[in-house]
Amino acid sequence: MSSYPHINQNVRHPISILHVVGGMNRGGIETWLMHVLRHIDRDRFHMDFLVHTAEPCAYDEEVYAIGSKIIPCLNPSKPWLYAINFKRILREYGPYNIVHSHVHHFSGYVLWLAKQAGIPVRIAHSHNDTSAVEAKAVWHRRLYLALTKKWIARYATMGLGCSHKAAANLFGSDWKSDPRWRVLYYGINLNPFQKQVDSGSLRAELGIPKDAFVIGHVGRFAEQKNHVFLLEIAAEVAKREPKMRLLLLGEGSLRSDIEQKVLEMGLSDRVIFAGTRPDVPEIMGSIIDVFLFPSLYEGLGLVLIEAQAAGLPCIVSSVVPDEADVLKSLMWRLSLSQPVSEWAETVLAQPNLPSAITKFDALSLVETSPFNIETSVQQLESIYQAQFTKEVAL
Repeated sequence: MSSYPHINQNVRHPISILHVVGGMNRGGIETWLMHVLRHIDRDRFHMDFLVHTAEPCAYDEEVYAIGSKIIPCLNPSKPWLYAINFKRILREYGPYNIVHSHVHHFSGYVLWLAKQAGIPVRIAHSHNDTSAVEAKAVWHRRLYLALTKKWIARYATMGLGCSHKAAANLFGSDWKSDPRWRVLYYGINLNPFQKQVDSGSLRAELGIPKDAFVIGHVGRFAEQKNHVFLLEIAAEVAKREPKMRLLLLGEGSLRSDIEQKVLEMGLSDRVIFAGTRPDVPEIMGSIIDVFLFPSLYEGLGLVLIEAQAAGLPCIVSSVVPDEADVLKSLMWRLSLSQPVSEWAETVLAQPNLPSAITKFDALSLVETSPFNIETSVQQLESIYQAQFTKEVAL
């Protein structure tokens, strides 16, 4: 029997889970976690969120409204201070049965602290494949990566990857030989894709002409998302399609740099910065004509699943895991080494191609895929219950 105080054989309380995440903003990880929070059986499972920021985030109010907590744990760059804060949080807000960490390599340190505090179930979740960046890391960064991966291997009772590439990145190339590691695909809520939307008023709100050819991108302004290359493709398309508009949804540290680049390239009247919005599915389904996703690396690319649910042709970099290709007829994969002109040609070809699939059929196929939130939540509930039951039995 575990000595952890909240565990007993006749469980009357919900299983208590503490998710560790940078902050609850509208990113891929956080959006999936919100889907989970909205759909999970809250009589059986209670979720709180430990975040690495004191700043308000987009999802905070909804988290509180549902009855969960947002708990800041600051100073992740100062491990000794972070450890004191982390253990204090476990004492004050716990007890927790599960710590589920989403902060990639730093999860090693988080799970080590959770082990010291007696948390019985410790889950490391890999949401990215950063191997290309790691290969270029300086020596002290490599030391950090080696150490944190070692801690994950030692202190995680389970590890989840959003794709095979993401799992290999955090758990090693032979991850399939360890029964602790497995893939859990993201799920998305498909209800918003069924809404009838007034595209005219939405275009007017965003400053997009009614007859514009709209290239869409959703992603935070970070190097990974390759916004400069996006702009180069848009500039090439604009030479041949004067009605082109590039709609950028997201926020991030590089936004001001990209805004400056747009000015320098003379694209100010062609590029729309829409920030983060709660109606991305509706925008995808009613305004965007082509979805462009030339990331330098990805764990999976949750927005690609959403784009396919909206029936959009998706032009993506070949490094994005092909597990994201739910509807292959909508996917166009190009190498980042191919010239901008080839990417632009592929974008420009889309309006002249016959529709690969109707929007209704696209939505139906995503609904029956592993990427439906109902399927994803059921799998996660099973994981939590099985891990909890196993630890109770020890």
